[in-house]
This record gives sequence, C-alpha cells and structure tokens, in this order.
Amino acid sequence: MYYIKRIIDKEIDLKSEAFGGIQIVGPKGCGKTKTAKERCKTYIEFEDEDNRASYLSVANVKPSLFLENEKPILFDEWQDAPSIWGMVRKACDDGCDFGSFYLTGSSSKKVETAHSGIARITTIEMTTMSLFESGESNGLISLKELFENPNKEINCKSNLTIEKLIDATCRGGWPKTLEIKREESKLLLAKDYYYQICNDDISRIDNVKRNPDWTKSIIKAYARNIGTLCKNNVIYADASTSYGFSIDTFNNYVDKLKELYVIKDYDAWCPHIRTEKSLRAQKKHMFIDPSIAVAAMNLSNKYFYTDLDYFGHMFESLVYRDLTVYSNGLQGYLSHYHDKFDLEIDAVLHLEDGRYALIEIKLGSKEIEKAERNLLKVKSLIKENNLKEDSIKIREPDLMLVITAGEYAYTLDSGVKVIPIGCLKD
Repeated sequence: MYYIKRIIDKEIDLKSEAFGGIQIVGPKGCGKTKTAKERCKTYIEFEDEDNRASYLSVANVKPSLFLENEKPILFDEWQDAPSIWGMVRKACDDGCDFGSFYLTGSSSKKVETAHSGIARITTIEMTTMSLFESGESNGLISLKELFENPNKEINCKSNLTIEKLIDATCRGGWPKTLEIKREESKLLLAKDYYYQICNDDISRIDNVKRNPDWTKSIIKAYARNIGTLCKNNVIYADASTSYGFSIDTFNNYVDKLKELYVIKDYDAWCPHIRTEKSLRAQKKHMFIDPSIAVAAMNLSNKYFYTDLDYFGHMFESLVYRDLTVYSNGLQGYLSHYHDKFDLEIDAVLHLEDGRYALIEIKLGSKEIEKAERNLLKVKSLIKENNLKEDSIKIREPDLMLVITAGEYAYTLDSGVKVIPIGCLKD
C-alpha cells in the first residue's frame, strides 16, 4: 500500500534536523513503522523471523556492526535488543549526521535504558489518523490559516453524513482499515486491539500478571464516562462493583492503560478570570481513539443510529482525537475549561506563541446557540478581568469555534465560527 501522509511528518522532519536519533512512540497499529520506513534506507526489524536470530546476535555481541549499514537506519521493535539504545546514543556522541537513526516499537514493551537520550534521541508521540489524514475530511478549513487570519471566510460544505461519522468513529483511525473493503470487517481491528490489550498487553508491558476481566471492567467504566470530568474514585466505584479490587489496583491498571495508549486524560485550563476557588481542575477522560471505547462497550455502528445521545459523547472523543493530531501539527496542545458555575468550554487549543482558540463540540445544530453563549461568556469574563487594576492580564481568545457533525461551515454575527469536523485540518 502507498504511504499515507501524516500530519506528524512535519514534526518528524523538523526534529530530524536537530537530533541524531528519533524515537516514534504511540499505540500499536497507528503507523509508526511505516512512517519511519519512509525516511530510512536500512531496516533492522527484530520481529523478522528470517533474520531475528542474527540481528539479536549482533545486538548482544557487537551492536556497532549495525553502523556499517546505509543510513538512515530503522531499528523496529528495538526493545527486543535494548543495547541498540546505547549504541545509537554513542553514535550521536561521536558525531553522526542528524536524522541517522529511527527507533520504533510496541507500546507493550517497556525497557530500562542505562542512559537517557537527552540532546541525542528525541521522542515523538504518534496517534491514530485524523479524518483529514484518512481522506474523510475535505480539509477546506485550516486551523493554521484561521489563526493567521481570524476573519477568513469559511463558507464551505462537509461531505460527511451523520451515518458516515458514526462509521468512522466505530472503525477508528487505524491505517490498516483503509486496506479493508467490507465496512463490517473494518470494525474488527478495534475489537481485536481491545482484546489484545486486556488479555496480553496489560501484563506484557512490565511482565506483571494482571486480570483481563478487571482490565475490561476499567476500560468499560472509562467508556461509560467518556468526555466527563468525574473524579477517579467515581470511575473506580463503577469499575470495581463486580470485582472488589482496591483503589491502588485500579490506579495501577489505569497507569498501564495510559502507557499502552488506550486512555488519555486532558488537563484543565485554569485562567484566573473568576476566583481560583471557582475553577474545577479535574481532567477530562478520553480515549486515544474512540473506536476502543465502542469496542469495549461491544456496540456496533448501527446501535448509534438509535442512540444519538450516547454518540454525542463518542463524537466529542472523535473530535478530541482529531484536534490532538491537528494541535500537534501546530506545535500546540489541548485543554478544557469548567468552573463551579457550570460554565464549560469543551476544548481549548493552545499554540506555543500564546495564541489560543476556545472550542465547543456539538453534535447537532440545536446546541449551537448555547455553545455560542458559552464562548462569548468566557470572552466577556476575560475582558472584565483585564479591566481590573490588580488583575493578571489574560490574552483574549484568538478564535472561537463550534465544531459540529453538521454539513455547513459559516460565521455567526458574533464572530464565532461554526465548522463541521468533515471540513477541518491542521
């Protein structure tokens, strides 16, 4: 299959001009090895059974022999031969060319290295494909262009129906799905990913035996609370009802699920626009890809045709996945806002130069008016704060967006932009 360009390519190429080694991490099956291969002339793949024994022998006896190969060199599943890390680190110290080495491997294999890779080996986190990368978003609206020109006209139309969005959410952003023809078969990848996590990877990651049923219960509890700000003890109570495991066990499993790139918690944005005590700093609970939550709940795409309320939560997770991909492409990051007065902003996209966008995520058009009010209220609070003589001045939002599952993109009289997820790109 031809290479599918990824938004993370820009970050990889940039860092390859500053570091000798690039380690790409992320969930299984997100395209790490394929992306690295695009840049390499030599592939050392430790899971290649035809060559595995000889590769491991070299790695154990004299790993520097690998340096005789044409560069850049890819070391895939390098954790099977931990000496590779030290070899690459020393090659960087000895003055190798920038971008000479790429390291990829499974998130279920964690190894301790004798030295860090600071200033030598940089680490880049990759995730599953956004709708733009999979070719489902037409990409007519660029976040980068909007930041550069907030008054830009956005009159365009998405080709994604609600049914197509449901299918994309349940299927997930796994590159392999693009090679599968039958829609029903595409759903199997996320189900298999979920099965492998619970029955194998949760124990393999650090060689500590863990209970598959407990793992399933915890992931399901996260899926039932997807997109919420509930505290961990609430999810724990949900997950442990049938099994009675301790809170310490729960926390241990959650930590490993984060290391395996299954679940992801997003921090709160805490500007002092009211009082410090009015802010809620709980993390927002999401999945790396919404298809894992769908698989955990054992639901099909057709289920959501009659339960759009629950799909609204899955849709928010889908948008978070795409915004995470797009924000990484912009050298930014995501957070959210919520205070004790129940004023909530679903997502805040921050750029490294201080610019940011307030973003509401709404499935249907009936919620757009409320979303607009929320965005304008936060902007108003920031203005009020900045008028106070003794206040810490806060930058006003550069963009206010409502991302929807709808068809049309347009700008409201207030300046708030309504954007279908099927039109968005970085």
